[in-house]
Amino acid sequence: MKKWFLIGLAVVVAALIIAAVRFFTVTPARIERSQNKVVPVQLTITPAALALQSRLDVADMHADSLLWKRDLLERSDRGHVDLPRLIEGRYALQVFSSVTKSPKGQNYESNGADSDTITSLTIINLQPPRTWISLLERSLWHAEKLRGFAERSGGRLRLITAPADIDRLLADRQNGNSAVGGMLSLEGLQGIEGNITNLDALHAAGFRMAGLAHFFDNDVAGSMHGVEKGGLSPLGRQVIRRMETLGMLVDVAHASHATVADVLAMATRPVVSSHGGVQAICKANRNLTDDEIRGIARTGGVIGIGYWSGAICSINPRDVARAIVHVRTLVGIDHVGLGSDFDGATTVGFDASQVVAVTQALLDAGFSESDIRKVMGGNVLRVLRAGIVPS
Repeated sequence: MKKWFLIGLAVVVAALIIAAVRFFTVTPARIERSQNKVVPVQLTITPAALALQSRLDVADMHADSLLWKRDLLERSDRGHVDLPRLIEGRYALQVFSSVTKSPKGQNYESNGADSDTITSLTIINLQPPRTWISLLERSLWHAEKLRGFAERSGGRLRLITAPADIDRLLADRQNGNSAVGGMLSLEGLQGIEGNITNLDALHAAGFRMAGLAHFFDNDVAGSMHGVEKGGLSPLGRQVIRRMETLGMLVDVAHASHATVADVLAMATRPVVSSHGGVQAICKANRNLTDDEIRGIARTGGVIGIGYWSGAICSINPRDVARAIVHVRTLVGIDHVGLGSDFDGATTVGFDASQVVAVTQALLDAGFSESDIRKVMGGNVLRVLRAGIVPS
């Protein structure tokens, strides 16, 4: 009897182990496929657009690819970004954001800070246990991931932390090297956990940009999607000054109108809106008003236009171009660029390898080659380079 009991127990344990292995192997990919989708949009890509794309240095200010369980050095059949697709799209630089917390039932109107869907994802992805309970550790883990990808890439992916890194990258690309730079950003400063010294720890880990809030208000700033939607807190004002000293770009994407106003009133260095749209083209509450666009431009900053419906009210690259035209008309060509929100639980019309669709839409809208170069990467590279110089 004891023998059969042990055999039965062994069978049950083996079945549980097989089920667990299958769950942790299959589930991360299934979750991502349900979140990051491409629904192809019909757009004829001309030989002129392809030829121009081959000469570009594309730069994008926001992708959430580090959130998912994927090897970014390998081409994947899911998501929007990986190194092979960046190279195919002629990217010089991709900013990779660290997402540390996202509320249940996330929406653009009002979200509390009392729930989180990222915790379960950290467990399902089998991340280190330290990341299960600490938002700071989640960002530090994302930095480790990107650094690890760069170290294993054979020079194809380079971590960008200083202006000289950008200069070397662009010089090498000019000589035929297809290397891509990766820069770290934060999607909200809830990860400093109320302690400004943690900002220094994140800077030391390689972060060179930070959004102040994500989908909920935090102890630094109000979110456009929060409950109170207030402005900068006293801690937030200290954070802005410290970021400017360290050489970290202040990103107002997702920030409340009150927070944007507070930031623009005190900023002494370029401010960016890394990913989003403009209300004149798509009247969603996360998009920028004309006054906010003018304010960002006055700092010397740049506005990154996204590709998903919340940013442009469609997923058509022609509407990306419409938003870019509006910013150009309002404040000039030097203050607009790309902010895809690829891999950010978004549905888009093309992935990183197909970003020539934006180039084509800009050509169709009558943009010159020099202006397309600025929009597709030149403006972002200029502002990022200037913004990461310590004071």
